[in-house]
Amino acid sequence: MSYFINNIHSVTDASGAHSYPQGIHLRVSGHIISEIGSDLQPRENETIIDGSDKVLMPGFVNTHHHLFQSVLKGLDVSINHRLFDWLNHVTFPRVSRVNEQHLRAGVRLGLAELMLSGTTVCADHHYIYYQDSNPELGDILFEEAGQLGIRLVLCRGGQLRTDRDMEYPNKNTVPETMDFYMRDIERLTGLYHQTTYDAMSKIVVAPNTPTFSLDPGMLRELAGFARSLQLRMHSHLSETENYVEYCLATHQCLPLEFVAKYDWVGNDVWYAHMVHLTDQEIKIVADTGTGVSHCPSSNGRLASGIARIKDMDDAGVPISIGVDGAASNEAAHMLSELRLSWLMQRAATRNAKDITLERVIGWGTVNGARILGYQNMGLIQPGGVADFTLFSLDKLANYGMHEPKYSPVACGDASVDTLFCNGKPIIQQGSIPGLDRDKLKADCAQAVRELA
Repeated sequence: MSYFINNIHSVTDASGAHSYPQGIHLRVSGHIISEIGSDLQPRENETIIDGSDKVLMPGFVNTHHHLFQSVLKGLDVSINHRLFDWLNHVTFPRVSRVNEQHLRAGVRLGLAELMLSGTTVCADHHYIYYQDSNPELGDILFEEAGQLGIRLVLCRGGQLRTDRDMEYPNKNTVPETMDFYMRDIERLTGLYHQTTYDAMSKIVVAPNTPTFSLDPGMLRELAGFARSLQLRMHSHLSETENYVEYCLATHQCLPLEFVAKYDWVGNDVWYAHMVHLTDQEIKIVADTGTGVSHCPSSNGRLASGIARIKDMDDAGVPISIGVDGAASNEAAHMLSELRLSWLMQRAATRNAKDITLERVIGWGTVNGARILGYQNMGLIQPGGVADFTLFSLDKLANYGMHEPKYSPVACGDASVDTLFCNGKPIIQQGSIPGLDRDKLKADCAQAVRELA
C-alpha cells in the first residue's frame, strides 16, 4: 500500500521542530517513508490522509512495561507504599492468580493506552513465570499485539531463586530452573524473534533483577546464552536505595560493578530505573554503551527518587523512556511520561536551556529504538521505517498554544488522529479498528473483581 499525507502543519522529532516547513507532504511506500517534500503530488491509487492542522511525530518507543499490571491499578493496600512494601502487597500475592482472561484484558488495555498516546513499540518485561505455571501464557502478548498491529518486544522475565536473605522474597511461587528458563527462551526465539530492520516481534533475556533473582554464576551463564542467540538483555537495577544497600552487603560492590563483573553490561543491555547511581557507575554504563529506561512516573509514584538522566545523557549513556507497570503508574501514556521527564529533569538540574523538548523526544523515539536494536526508526526522514503519529490538537489542553509543534509533549496531551506502524495505519480518525471498548471495559472490571 502507498499513502500520501498532505499539508502537514508541523513535523517534530529529535533533530528539531523546524526540520520541515509548514504544508509539507509525506509519502509512505510499503514499510518506509519514501519521500518528504513541498512539491510532491499524490499518485493514482494512493490513499490520501489530510495532515492539515496536525503535528507529525515519530512513533514513541516504550522500553519498559509490565502489561499484565494494567488490571492492578490503584490498589488501596499499596497506594502509599514504596517499592518493596508495594511488591509485597500488590504483585507477590497476585502473580499466581493471574489467569488467561486477566492477562488478555491487561495486555489489550495497556497496548491500547500506549497506542492512543502515539506509541508504536512496546518492550514488555513479562515475569509471570514460575514452576507449575504455563509458560505459553506469555505468548498471549504476541497474539494481542498482532491483533492491534503494534510492535512487541517480549523481555522474558523470571526468577531463578528465592533469596532467603532478601527482606521480601516471593513466597507464593517456586522459581523456575535455569534449564527450563533457557529452553523456553529458545522456544520463544524460534517462534517469534525477528531480525529484520522492521521486526514486529523480538525476544529479550530479562531475569527480574540480577542481584536478587539468580545466583552470580547463573548470571554469567545467562549472558553467554543470550549472546549465543544474539538476543539483547534487560532487567531492573538501582531503582531504590535498597538495591545499593543489598548489593554492598551481599556482594561487597555497587550494583553496576556487580553486573559488570558478570558480563551484564554492553550495547546489547539496558536497565530500567537506574535512579541511584554514583559517578563511578555512570562511567561504567557510558564506557560500555549500556542503556537506561527512564520511568519517571513510577519512580515518583513509589517515591524512589529522580534519576540523574541529564548527567547520564551528557556522559553518552543511551537514554530511553518507559512507562513501567500501571500498578505503579496508573497509566500507560507516553506523552505524559515525556512531559514529566522534561519537567522533572529541569527541576532536578535547574537547567532549562539544555533539557529541550527535542532532546526529550529523542529519548522517547530514536534512542529507544536503537536500544531495542532498531537502527532505522525514530526520525521523520526518507528511508526511515514508517512508524509515526499525526496528532490532532483538538483537546482543551492544546488551545492557546502559539507553537503547535511543541503542543503534544509540552501539554502532555493531544488526540492521536492517525498512528502508523510499519507502514500501516493502526489508528484511523482516532479509533483503533477492531477494538471492542465495551468488551474491554467489562473484561477489565471482571479482572479487577477477581484480583482484588
